[in-house]
Amino acid sequence: MAQVTDLHISSNIPLPAPALLLSEVERSAQQAEFIAESRQHIRNILNGEDHRMLLVCGPCSIHDTKAGIEYAQRLAELADEVKHQIYVVMRVYYEKPRTTIGWKGLIMDPKLDGSDNIPEGLRQARHFLREVIDCGLPTATELLDPITPQYIADLISWSAVGARTTESQTHRQMASGLSMPLGFKNTTTGDLTAPVNAIKAATQKQTFLGVSEQGVASAVTTSGNPDCHIILRGGDDGPNYGADDVAVTGRLLKRNGLQASIMVDASHANCGKKYDRMPAVFREIVRQRCAGNTQLIGAMLESNLVAGNQSFPQPVTDLTYGQSITDECIDWDTTLQIVREAATALKQSGVVG
Repeated sequence: MAQVTDLHISSNIPLPAPALLLSEVERSAQQAEFIAESRQHIRNILNGEDHRMLLVCGPCSIHDTKAGIEYAQRLAELADEVKHQIYVVMRVYYEKPRTTIGWKGLIMDPKLDGSDNIPEGLRQARHFLREVIDCGLPTATELLDPITPQYIADLISWSAVGARTTESQTHRQMASGLSMPLGFKNTTTGDLTAPVNAIKAATQKQTFLGVSEQGVASAVTTSGNPDCHIILRGGDDGPNYGADDVAVTGRLLKRNGLQASIMVDASHANCGKKYDRMPAVFREIVRQRCAGNTQLIGAMLESNLVAGNQSFPQPVTDLTYGQSITDECIDWDTTLQIVREAATALKQSGVVG
């Protein structure tokens, strides 16, 4: 008989059931309470009940958990310092979308050697998230694989659907069942219609194929996620963080019957993927907010201990500690400076206390 299945499958290794991994790397009652409270703070910002600015800040991706925790400890101190003006959430990105090939993140390849030990990656992800939470920081991530949320979503305060997947029906359905606030980015071309349609879909009831806590394929029905917003990240035609771009986006959301809650990503195409341009973009976002644009609810920064990025793959022992192996990031001193500046400007403007 001719072989017609698995012609290109070299291995198929079962993962531990989500329920098993969640019991192995368990969240505490205190951590659960913190996650619930932080999600509510973010919802209040989206709804205009909390006038602080939301800031999602941290490494482009987590590849070294030791450096990641050092960063988290520093960010927690800064977050406490500016807490009356800015609500800081740490980027804890484990999955990296790839146009062609490359390292796909800590969950997929935790040893950075191509061994692709996904069960170990999931364990490391949960351990690291718990450590960040214990620092007093809410967590943010981009959810790329629709199975991943079953393993880590209980430790996430805010999530994103990226520019490459905003148009994906699978990701819109997934978002409709997530328990945290979520942002949809404009597409890599800069298109705004796709994230608007994504928000419409994610806020509605959906039924789709999924995985249960026991690891069994299942039909999942959701009630819809009401806490969705748009993220401007620039596109092929250039940046879209200016006041005119934000105004156009606000009008488009309102025309479609959606709440005009807009976050702007200071990295990616908005800074031309050049880390030294990121502070100027962030200052412009803050300037608009200080000028009274309440539709502009937050910003994103890619920030690490060391500026820039480094080539990868290379031997792990040769990597520079605290420097990104994916997109360029601003360094810690720059982060400290511009976030403090933003808090002072927001306070002086009277937008927040």
